Amino acid sequence: MKVQVKQQTIDGMKFHLVPNKKHKTISLIAKLRAPLQRDTVTKRALLPYVLKQGTASFPTRMDLQKELDELYGATLAITGGKKGENHILTIRLEVANEKFIPDASTVMRRAAMLFEEVLFQLNGEDAFKEEIFEREKKTLLQKIHALKDDKMNYANTRLMDEMCEVEPYSLHVQGYEDDLISLQNEDLFAYAKSIIKEDTMDVYVTGDFQIKEMMELMEELLSGKTNQSNKPVAPSKSESSSSSSPKEIVEEDTVQQAKLHIGYRTNILFEDPKYAALQVFNGLFGAFPSSKLFINVREKNSLAYYASSRLESHKGLMVVMSGIAPEDYVKARDIIREQVEEMKKGSFTDEEFEETKQLIINQLLETMDHPQGLVELLYQQEVGGKILPPEQLIKDIKSVTKQQVIEVAKEIEEDTVYLLTSKGGEKNE
Repeated sequence: MKVQVKQQTIDGMKFHLVPNKKHKTISLIAKLRAPLQRDTVTKRALLPYVLKQGTASFPTRMDLQKELDELYGATLAITGGKKGENHILTIRLEVANEKFIPDASTVMRRAAMLFEEVLFQLNGEDAFKEEIFEREKKTLLQKIHALKDDKMNYANTRLMDEMCEVEPYSLHVQGYEDDLISLQNEDLFAYAKSIIKEDTMDVYVTGDFQIKEMMELMEELLSGKTNQSNKPVAPSKSESSSSSSPKEIVEEDTVQQAKLHIGYRTNILFEDPKYAALQVFNGLFGAFPSSKLFINVREKNSLAYYASSRLESHKGLMVVMSGIAPEDYVKARDIIREQVEEMKKGSFTDEEFEETKQLIINQLLETMDHPQGLVELLYQQEVGGKILPPEQLIKDIKSVTKQQVIEVAKEIEEDTVYLLTSKGGEKNE
């Protein structure tokens, strides 16, 4: 399945029009990218909460919701996250396609105008409404406090704290309590204005539409809003802080199920020629219920409630996540390590190899069926600084050889072991 993408850069903003007759809605998605930095990470974490509360023309959440309702139940989502050492803000507006609604010829224009409002028309002169600012600060503060309650997420955060200690990747995208408490309304507003001018901005439109008409609409409503240059921005990267021998961190908490998370350096990024082979490695190793981790750690040895691995393709990391009984720490850790060694030896059958490739391809095709998933796949190219369309990635995966997977396995280095266990749990070996 070839994905048609029409690209055009206007005033430093890159537009990606992705016509697709499968989708019955039209999605407008803006991606704003900046380097992860301690002095901006908390402001950037708070912005989505505040921006969702209103714009210049729709100053309250109720006004904004009324406009969304009038657009036949359009939905607006604003989120933050990280890809590699980039802090990404995503603004997504999904609206019904006027082609399928009688007498609704202005829906697309109104939706695009609302999208422009949310992106560029801040709700205030020099500051946001104080009540909104204070209320959303409290909301984010509650989220920061609640992170400790999600033990899997917390263990992953602590692993990254230790593994990437001096790297921007360790920064918390939900922000920091101390910075949030001291943050002033005027400072957040000034920062919101600055990102419009300084962030690398990509706008995606997916759905069933005419390319020429849609590009004209985007250009009319969104051009002239930034003063960015047209030069491409290099992907944000830093040197890794990996040590020669793996670190082992054990922390205690009130938990019944211990969390054993292990971080590895793959030394392979999205833009690397070995990326497809790394995907196949991860599929065989831990991405699926048929993978080595699930079969050997959970099923054969009954040592884990769950066991899987995932890649961070823009940072060159792989994380193994498992939930275990506290007393099984050493056994589980050693069996996980054994699976890495087995991969280096090529201990997988031709049948497992081919089945895994098909699972990865099916997963990609399924992702491409959804507007949001398709945009995420396309956006990887912008973050990685390499043209690798989804259909090319599928071809690359099909052509991966067993030897290439073994070579990738040999490059993977264990960096940090993190265990969150019950009091005295790790001593019961």
